[in-house]
Amino acid sequence: MIDNYTVLSTFPYSTEAQVTKSKLESEGITVMLLDEKTVDSDPLISQAIGGVKLLVSDNDFEKALLIFNEIRPYEVDENGNSIHCPSCTSNRILIAPLERKNLFLMLFPFFEKTKHICNNCKTIF
Repeated sequence: MIDNYTVLSTFPYSTEAQVTKSKLESEGITVMLLDEKTVDSDPLISQAIGGVKLLVSDNDFEKALLIFNEIRPYEVDENGNSIHCPSCTSNRILIAPLERKNLFLMLFPFFEKTKHICNNCKTIF
């Protein structure tokens, strides 16, 4: 990709990426966005190209990751309550990546059940 930069996160829309970029820059971290203009020109292709990528300088990556984990939105249940990890009871829960174990789920990923992953202990449930 781009030398000396690592993808910290991806966002479906550039506005979310801009807010996170502004916070990281205010902390003195070198940041740039990739595919921002492409998604802005046609938001429907965001998923096809992987969204807007937030790139962070390799030198600042650990510091950026700590800040990002503090400000990022975490998943809640249908009532708006925090979801807690069954292993460590953390409420820093994200949607786990799709596994797509068979051809059917590769072709129709919306049939795969949503799983969660704990951002602290990495338990998938």
